[in-house]
Amino acid sequence: MTDRKTDKALLVVSFGTTHEETRAVTIDAIEEDLAAAFPGRRLYRGWTSGMILRILKKRTGTTFDSVEEALERMAADGITDVLVQPTHIIPGEENDRMREMITGFSDRFERIAIGRPLLSSQEDLQRLALILAEELLGAKGCEETSGRTLILMGHGSADKPEANQVYRDLEQTFRSCGYDNVFVATVEGTPTLEDTLKKLEDAAAKMERPSGSSNRIAVLTPLMTVAGDHAKNDMAGDDENSWKNRLEEAGFSVCPVLRGLGEYPAVRELFILHAKQGQSLSSQKQDARE
Repeated sequence: MTDRKTDKALLVVSFGTTHEETRAVTIDAIEEDLAAAFPGRRLYRGWTSGMILRILKKRTGTTFDSVEEALERMAADGITDVLVQPTHIIPGEENDRMREMITGFSDRFERIAIGRPLLSSQEDLQRLALILAEELLGAKGCEETSGRTLILMGHGSADKPEANQVYRDLEQTFRSCGYDNVFVATVEGTPTLEDTLKKLEDAAAKMERPSGSSNRIAVLTPLMTVAGDHAKNDMAGDDENSWKNRLEEAGFSVCPVLRGLGEYPAVRELFILHAKQGQSLSSQKQDARE
């Protein structure tokens, strides 16, 4: 939260993370860039995961506001105009819950505008596909630079299955951009890693391996705002069922890239764009009512 004196606020909503090092370069970085893009608004933070908030308080004594607490704080501070920007990737159950919480406070503020999650349109998918292809098909720290397969680990939505379509759409967007070697799977939704392994098996006969190499190269990275538990354990961990080990069993030389989407400046620009669009749409609706 910033101490700027104004009746306008920017609330950045995240799921949250217990990993301080990734929070600093993802959630914190997004908040800082958004605050710089909206200098006339006072910055507030709200996290949707009560479990993470409780763990942090017990483990380190660190306390952050939930979304409801942030809204209560803004109302007490005299804020009347609120712009909300989630750092969520898809319009899944977390984003739905956030909107429900905010709707419950609609009578406490004169205006509330809400920006969209990162992947909310075909234009968003194309922009992200180009960003990640440029960044990761030449991933730093990986010895090989040819014959690569890029596999993105999304979270997935178990409670809102229809929201998982965005992952299939993103993979298809990579295809339409000319990248046949990019696959998207999820931890808690669909498509699954099993679905991707089957696609890789089907594509294996068509792939040309790097000259002089017996292995195929798989760059493995999270399609999540932060590189937290899922990235470190489910994706790149030592457990036999981790994605890294399962891909190695399938004959890949795996290069994990533990970098959350919030670390990419171009991705943070997309969040800023969505916040600006949310603010503009709210202003248009307000003008129409007046």
